[in-house]
Amino acid sequence: MKALVAKIRDMYPEVSQHGISVGLDFSSEKNAYLVKFSKGKHDLTTHLEKKDADDCMNNIKCVYLGVQVGQFLKNFEEAEEPGKSQLTTERHREHRGNQGVRV
Repeated sequence: MKALVAKIRDMYPEVSQHGISVGLDFSSEKNAYLVKFSKGKHDLTTHLEKKDADDCMNNIKCVYLGVQVGQFLKNFEEAEEPGKSQLTTERHREHRGNQGVRV
């Protein structure tokens, strides 16, 4: 799993650039990885299907995961702006269907 976390950081450099930590667990029940992005009191947990994780390891970006990274960054930045309301923590976001796109 450490290799997958390293690959996610490599494919999505904005994660490291913004000091976001990446956690990873595998759910055999869902046959998917649970990817948790965290910074301070903010976090987002999303699913990464095993096939998409395999594609990621083969340097094929997963558009869905990229969207999740972008959304987390947007929410985090908005929450940190003075006068903005606190970010609502998202605990689970389910997505079904074809998530991986070859680029």
